[in-house]
Amino acid sequence: MIDRADPVWDHYQSFKWWLLPHGLAGACALVLVPMQFSDRLRRRFPKMHRVVGRIYVASVFFVVGPIGTYIQYYQERMGAPRSFTIAAAVDAILLMSTAAIGLAFILKGKVHQHRQWMTRSYAVALVFFEVRLISGVFGLDDKGLAVAELVVWVCVASAIPLADMVLQIQESFRSRSSAVRHQGTA
Repeated sequence: MIDRADPVWDHYQSFKWWLLPHGLAGACALVLVPMQFSDRLRRRFPKMHRVVGRIYVASVFFVVGPIGTYIQYYQERMGAPRSFTIAAAVDAILLMSTAAIGLAFILKGKVHQHRQWMTRSYAVALVFFEVRLISGVFGLDDKGLAVAELVVWVCVASAIPLADMVLQIQESFRSRSSAVRHQGTA
């Protein structure tokens, strides 16, 4: 990506001005959101938590989801298959809907449900990263479109179930630790 002579730059040239805000907003989301999950930071800096949360929701709704889908649709002109556009649209819809549900819960004061839905939202946001990580680690980048499509769809389809699995594991640890605390005080 750093070498201007790399042929990938020709690929990005036609939609670079769409890619710039999409990439910046997506990078902010991927970097800032993990701090949102810290109980210590959230308690110590509640105003920062709200500001970063608003930035995340706004970027998801107005930049990451819609522009990501548009970029993928635009790439159909360059030979990308329609299934990638559909996957991008499904990912964007999942991303925006999980963030909207999380926002709705916190506006109603339901913190537990808010955390659950924002965890799901972040899992969906990670699809972009997961696809590149899996493709790179397992050397699948040059295995053809069918393999790339499979990786994309598996990541999109598994995002929310994997987030739910993490939530269930966290809940079981919380239940055990609260039971141990209650036994210790009895």
